[in-house]
Amino acid sequence: MCGITGIVERDHRKPISSERLLKMVRVLTHRGPDDEGHVELPGVGLAMRRLAIVDVAGGQQPFTSESGDIYLVANGEIYNHHQLRKTLIAHGHHFRSESDIEVLVHAYEQWGTSFLEHIHGMFAIALWDDKQRIFLAARDRAGEKPLYYAENGSTLVFASEIKGILASGMVDRDIDLESLDQFLTYEYVITPRTIFSQIRRLPAAHYLLYRDGRLETCRYWDAAAVQEKNWKEAEAAEAVREALGQAVERQMMSDVPLGAFLSGGIDSSAIVAMMVEASGGVGSAVNTFSMGFADGSYNELPHARTIASCFQTTHREGTVEPDLTTLFDQLIGHFDEPFSDVSLFPTYMVSKMAREHVTVALSGDGGDEIFGGYDTYAADQLARRLAAVVPNGAVSILASLVGFLPPSERKKGLLNKTKRFVQGIADEPGDIAHYRWMSFLPVAAKQGLYTRELQSTLADSDVYRPIRESLGSAGTDDLLHRQLYADLCVYLADDILVKVDRMSMATSLETRSPFLDVKLMELAYSIPSKFKIRHGKRKYILKQALRDVLPAEILQRPKEGFSIPMKNWLKEELSPVMHDLLAPDRIRRRGWFSPVAVTRLIKSHLSGRDNNAHVLFSLMVLERWAESTLD
Repeated sequence: MCGITGIVERDHRKPISSERLLKMVRVLTHRGPDDEGHVELPGVGLAMRRLAIVDVAGGQQPFTSESGDIYLVANGEIYNHHQLRKTLIAHGHHFRSESDIEVLVHAYEQWGTSFLEHIHGMFAIALWDDKQRIFLAARDRAGEKPLYYAENGSTLVFASEIKGILASGMVDRDIDLESLDQFLTYEYVITPRTIFSQIRRLPAAHYLLYRDGRLETCRYWDAAAVQEKNWKEAEAAEAVREALGQAVERQMMSDVPLGAFLSGGIDSSAIVAMMVEASGGVGSAVNTFSMGFADGSYNELPHARTIASCFQTTHREGTVEPDLTTLFDQLIGHFDEPFSDVSLFPTYMVSKMAREHVTVALSGDGGDEIFGGYDTYAADQLARRLAAVVPNGAVSILASLVGFLPPSERKKGLLNKTKRFVQGIADEPGDIAHYRWMSFLPVAAKQGLYTRELQSTLADSDVYRPIRESLGSAGTDDLLHRQLYADLCVYLADDILVKVDRMSMATSLETRSPFLDVKLMELAYSIPSKFKIRHGKRKYILKQALRDVLPAEILQRPKEGFSIPMKNWLKEELSPVMHDLLAPDRIRRRGWFSPVAVTRLIKSHLSGRDNNAHVLFSLMVLERWAESTLD
């Protein structure tokens, strides 16, 4: 695992500043505390920080080809490197290390840009081909590992995190206001945009080529290309069971201690069960880590304990009781741009706890997006059935009425779920499907919150355009599969995986997601949607695959998610920070929002009349980020 960065000049004779390159990479030390490597050539500089996982002693980067023409730095793990190594040796290639990353150099030598089709893993790659004068960068199929880039005239700069690009001093910090609008809608910015006008995020499953000052991006894999098969239920369940077990076994490769995050949900429990099986069975002392809360409605520790006890893991758990003010500032700084998924707090804390014992942790991320695990999928199906029999006017009236009901203090009480559902179906669904439940600032609400100047600037902005584009690119008319595809490309890639990468890397912990193994993803997308949600039951085929593996109480319990009591924290621990960051003078000085509207949001939240936690926390994050980055 590493942090990578570099500079590529259009003029190949132009020298690279070693001082600038090292400044860029050293702001990424948290991603790789074990080692540093760099190379400067005429017109090109590559650098990396390494967290040693495979071939601890011999895996120093950059790697070079036998001919000395190719230089490579990479972040990630290549799970099929043993097979690739054998194939490449048979083709006459010679290796200098046992590192999984070295196979990338030889694979590029052998197959050119098509080498990516042979690679199974999570990765961000930066490669310089000195003979052809080509720079290539690439990301893995799901987007587990990040890569950002920016063009500044005749110079291309790139890095694992935006802070690496900003450290170069070569890129302006101008704000993309459409990205700001996206952030306030979804709590993150959607690829390829970032909050900065000049900086872009390379999409998952894409590679970038830069030659003679010309830049192009190309997709090398697409879940939409997977053909649906006429599976029988029992056959599909068995195939899922086998593929998941194989994915977990592949991702357990490590020369350092590893473990797993365990929430007690189906996905993380399945990963732990497969790890135990691959390790020799119950009692093999797999390390598991869980984080809980004092508030019982948010606390999932009892479910995690059930799994830990069932499989006799070496289990450790903690309760989130941090210094929230300090932690807020610390964690927001790791994202380099506004990001307000509140589950970043427990993600960081469980990562920090795990890092005290292991260097690698497997997680259950991705299971919802490939097998249909979110409430919103089933809710959308229900909403469409209701729309056929309930008049639109009746739904609008009902939405207005439930709006007067105060939110429950509990995590997901029946009242909160009902309010969210009814208010969601009152919105015009159009073709954005379940994303009406996954956005937190409706268009109508923006009119009162945004200043006239910001409204005018965003007059032609359409925050739902990326969603529509993803839905339209799914290659199918099946509604659920279109939604799953959009979530794979957007929500998973730009929210979940960004959060997990930054919060784990903040502690120098590597995380891996077996559900995002390419073979498992392709299998999942070949299974008809009728096997994913059946009679309102989510992840149906995954549960069938695990019915002899996991306890019934785990398989049958509703999904809760990895969340925190933010609505309560804003009334208590984080209240002083909220009042400071969202003070009228600050809001007025920034010029984006109405101070009166923000104050109204605060008052209605503190009174218990409304739950404005998502919007208020996003505004707090935005102000703290702007203060530290722009002022």
